Amino acid sequence: MGRSQETFGKKEVRKKKEQKRKEKEQKKAIRKSEGKKTGFDQMIAYVDEFGMISSTPPDPDKKIVVAAESINLDMVRTEPESSPDFIHKGVVSFYNDSKGYGFIRDLESKKSIFVHANNLLEPIAIDNIVVFEITKGPKGPAAKNVKKASQ
Repeated sequence: MGRSQETFGKKEVRKKKEQKRKEKEQKKAIRKSEGKKTGFDQMIAYVDEFGMISSTPPDPDKKIVVAAESINLDMVRTEPESSPDFIHKGVVSFYNDSKGYGFIRDLESKKSIFVHANNLLEPIAIDNIVVFEITKGPKGPAAKNVKKASQ
């Protein structure tokens, strides 16, 4: 007759699983006997008139009826300050022609803006005064439509 295939390690694992299952059943029974609410009633939350979350429902006497017609859904359009604001002027502070990128220092804000060779309308060099538009690049502001300023 062969030996039992159940080793000491397997017995320990089986005992631990059985013990965990019993503990879980005991906790479930305790929760049922305490009579605590579980499920949807426990999860529901309310928001008061100040935007604060609370567990108590709002008082129906304080309810205010608002006519749908009185709600203003119009969007206020703001005019852009001026179209020249979109076109910036700056000085090329660094440009590597072999790698195809560089930086322009904006004359108004003194910020350094990245420029790539693909966004050039004409060749540039260091200390050239250029005009450009600012767009959002992958790592921050980037210049596009870059060309030398006519003096």
